[in-house]
Amino acid sequence: MPRPRPRRSPWRELALVASLLACGICQASAQISIISFVNIEGFSSSLHLQNVPEGIQEYIWHRGANDSAENMIVSYKPPSSSWRSGPMFSGRENVTKKGNLEIKDSMLNDTGYYTVRVDLSNGSQRATGWLEIQELESDPVISANTSFLAENLDPLTAFCHTNATNATIEWFVNSARVFSNERMTISPDGKTLVIHQLSRYDFLLQCAIESVIGIPQKSELLFLTVNYGPDNMMVRTMPEKSGNVLSAEIGSQVQMNCSSTSSPRSKYRWVHKGSILSSEASISLPSLAREQMGKYRCIVENPVTQLLLYQDIWIRKPCKGLVGDTGFFLSGPVVVVFIVMTVLGGVYLCGVLIYLLINHFCTSCFSLND
Repeated sequence: MPRPRPRRSPWRELALVASLLACGICQASAQISIISFVNIEGFSSSLHLQNVPEGIQEYIWHRGANDSAENMIVSYKPPSSSWRSGPMFSGRENVTKKGNLEIKDSMLNDTGYYTVRVDLSNGSQRATGWLEIQELESDPVISANTSFLAENLDPLTAFCHTNATNATIEWFVNSARVFSNERMTISPDGKTLVIHQLSRYDFLLQCAIESVIGIPQKSELLFLTVNYGPDNMMVRTMPEKSGNVLSAEIGSQVQMNCSSTSSPRSKYRWVHKGSILSSEASISLPSLAREQMGKYRCIVENPVTQLLLYQDIWIRKPCKGLVGDTGFFLSGPVVVVFIVMTVLGGVYLCGVLIYLLINHFCTSCFSLND
């Protein structure tokens, strides 16, 4: 005969049902869940736990929507800080002290469901979440209508090519971020930069996008060739000139050198009495002849910017003033002073003579009247 089962007390059954309901309410109020953030291929990704109850004995992460043993990735026991790997462990996974799953160097095939089982002293909880690894947008590509320009003459239009949507585009000139101002304009969509007045110091362009917060992507560097000049023109001579006059004796050596700042290098021409003497920056006259006296013009030209500068130099014999048989010498400035004093003295004498004549005439008039 079968053994009769003990009869349960109705009060005991009611207490058991109440206990189960209370436990269900407790679990429901503290049920763990998984939060996934934006994850990009090649970067670390993570699955975070929330509503984690107290008294965790072990975190066990699985690949897939269930917590079967063959899907186990890794487990971690907080009290002892020990962990063990499972069949789905790739060597890139790790569990933090808070139970979060982290994956280094994320791959696109890491996308999928992940399940965590949390063992407690009085049971266990499970949660399943979705991890999606997005492919990183390709780096933007920069281009320009030209890269060979003239300073303050040619405007530059640069373009930033990208397929990223809702991406912020930034522009950099010489590695410094720029914004629209009186010298340059950025289009409303950020993809076009126009520099209205180029400077010789604008030699490097770059654009960047930031489609994912904290992950900027920059284009290749675009190098510009900005031609400028000529400017800072200067003529040096030997003997040293005074103003634009070079004093030199017949038969002496004369050297003149013309310089300027320019890109590309300036072209030079020396002109004397309408004839081109040289296409070099320097000209040398080893023994100055009389016919080599006069005006010399140095012409500096940039063939790209089509700008031209020139400067005139006059070669003259030194002004020695008056020279007598005794070797007495008066310099040029002294001669000028001497001439001025002579003129003033002459004017003074004329005034005295006029005064004497007027005085004599007046005296004669008075004598006649008497």
